[in-house]
Amino acid sequence: REPLAARTVTLGDGRRVLQYRLPFSEQGDNAAYGALERQVGAAVALERRYGSERFGEVFTRLVGFDLEAAEPYVLYRAPEGKPLAGRQGTLTVAEQQKLIAQLVLAVRLLEEAGLVHREITPDTVRWDGTHVRLAEPYGAQRIGEPREPFGAAPWAPPEQREGTGTADARDDLWAVGRLVYFLLSGRPGPAAEPPHDLGEFRRLAAPADSGLFDPRAVNRPRPSELMRLLQVPDPLSAPAPADPLGAGRAEFDAQRAKKRKELGTGEPPQEECYEYPVPRRSWRFWLPRGSGAGAVREPEAPPPAPAARPTLCPYCLLPVEYDETRLVTLDDRRVFRPLDLSRERRPMHRQDALRQAYQSCPHAPADAPHHLPVPFLTNGEPLTVALVGSSAAGKTHLLAAMLGEIEQGGLEPYGLKCLPLNPDTHREFIRERVQRLHRGKMLESTGQTSFAHFADGLLVTGGGVTRPVLFFDLAGEDLVQNGEVTSFLMGVGAFIFVLDPLRALRLPALEPVRARTGLHQRELGDEAFTTVLNRVPRIGPRIDAPAAVALNKSDLIRFDPTVDRWLSRAADLDEEDLLAESRDAYAFVAHHGNASWLKPFDDCARCTLHFVAATGAQVRGDVYPHGIRPRRVLTPLLSVFAMSGLLPGARWKEVGT
Repeated sequence: REPLAARTVTLGDGRRVLQYRLPFSEQGDNAAYGALERQVGAAVALERRYGSERFGEVFTRLVGFDLEAAEPYVLYRAPEGKPLAGRQGTLTVAEQQKLIAQLVLAVRLLEEAGLVHREITPDTVRWDGTHVRLAEPYGAQRIGEPREPFGAAPWAPPEQREGTGTADARDDLWAVGRLVYFLLSGRPGPAAEPPHDLGEFRRLAAPADSGLFDPRAVNRPRPSELMRLLQVPDPLSAPAPADPLGAGRAEFDAQRAKKRKELGTGEPPQEECYEYPVPRRSWRFWLPRGSGAGAVREPEAPPPAPAARPTLCPYCLLPVEYDETRLVTLDDRRVFRPLDLSRERRPMHRQDALRQAYQSCPHAPADAPHHLPVPFLTNGEPLTVALVGSSAAGKTHLLAAMLGEIEQGGLEPYGLKCLPLNPDTHREFIRERVQRLHRGKMLESTGQTSFAHFADGLLVTGGGVTRPVLFFDLAGEDLVQNGEVTSFLMGVGAFIFVLDPLRALRLPALEPVRARTGLHQRELGDEAFTTVLNRVPRIGPRIDAPAAVALNKSDLIRFDPTVDRWLSRAADLDEEDLLAESRDAYAFVAHHGNASWLKPFDDCARCTLHFVAATGAQVRGDVYPHGIRPRRVLTPLLSVFAMSGLLPGARWKEVGT
């Protein structure tokens, strides 16, 4: 349990409870806070699922917790009974039978909750003569997660001690078998193989024959199988209650089927079908009429290579090409000055200068010029990504958390390499946003502006192709206006809609946070979502630009089973998982909010939904007292990259459909 400090405390109503708290001296260790948070998550899952059931008494009961306290803590009901460590050889036959049955039942209940206890030992299991009681789940891990080395022989199975494979409910069955053997024989037994004298204990004959003592989890019986073998009633065999999110999941399936039918094969319609060209998407718009574009070719003629699309200025949405006569650079006072490279003959110096240079847009008015980083014009097809949401939804924090993860190599496992689009802009964003956030400081809200400058940019390389990516983060007050400042949205290549649960969800657990922040629940959806979606050009009824909905601040509701299922996992990119998460997130918002918050999914031809947490913590004043813990912040971006063709390989074509 270290580094947690334990003590017995008396509540106001006279109850004595056991408290585990994280002392000030240990709060610089994010791992310690994370371990306490995981323990609370496991305890909440067990209490929510089994707290009202008689058989829930096999667990140490949760009383309360506060993870935002100055010294975060969790409270449990005071333990009853005595540890089994001193009971070897003293149990009656009836007690043995009851104890074995309850231990296997506990593992079965843990399995149903998706947990592995990992610490079933003579010191952590208590017996009061009638009931078994497992210790608090301080070492619990989720089934299916990579095993972390944990536990001591012989109680922890070899695979768990070594940290190989993935956590399995049958890990706990090994511990049950070794514990029962210890109680009957008085000996702990060998660390990694079945005890040689199992045949001497008649009560262990059937479990031993089932494979309970096998060193490999895959060869042990399932908890339900062992219960049948021991003739122990399974309280979970009754039909499951109705799924409260069932209606929302069915609506998601219906909407998805409708969109896929509209798309035919799942691919967007050909660009010739646009009612009016979208500058960001259609290069044919810029060809002279009568040029022959789209003319029927003779069957025997070989297909020509696809024409390169002209790069469009992300601000004025007009085509622009690299022009060395328009180069400029920023001086020490952040003023643009002309850059003349005509006499530079050193290739490396020239390349370095271009890496930092800008080019003025030829279409900008003289009194309001705008400039583009040169690498934006000299690499592959650019992608512009806009974060959309009301003020205080967490857009800026989410973008900073995303780029912080990327800075630490978060995209490399997916075959993507990233470099700054412009070194100065990137360095400033990292220093002013990312590093400040990682120091536990709240970021200032994005101010309103008269011109939509990009916040940061990257050069993303995957599959041998390098593409510029620009990120736009505008104030919510600007996004709800149909003014000139947001005209660039008509050419944006992808959207990340940042949904605020404090405004969207009718959950009582959010009321204290709403009261503290002054935010209120809305029934009519996000005004910024609606304004942007109504402005972006469409192909028929749908918007062609890929989109992801990020249910931000999900840490506020992280102990809900649906949220916990996803938020506890690392960012991943699997087509089936993306679909399952989108389905769950859609149903969750539909059930606890209303359909108006799901407008991006309804309006966009390709859209995914995700549970994310930009900070994973609550702010006090302008600081995060316990630091930040971003959760799954790259998943929406990876989805957008998959839908935009940035990820290597063709297997991502179905993402978002």
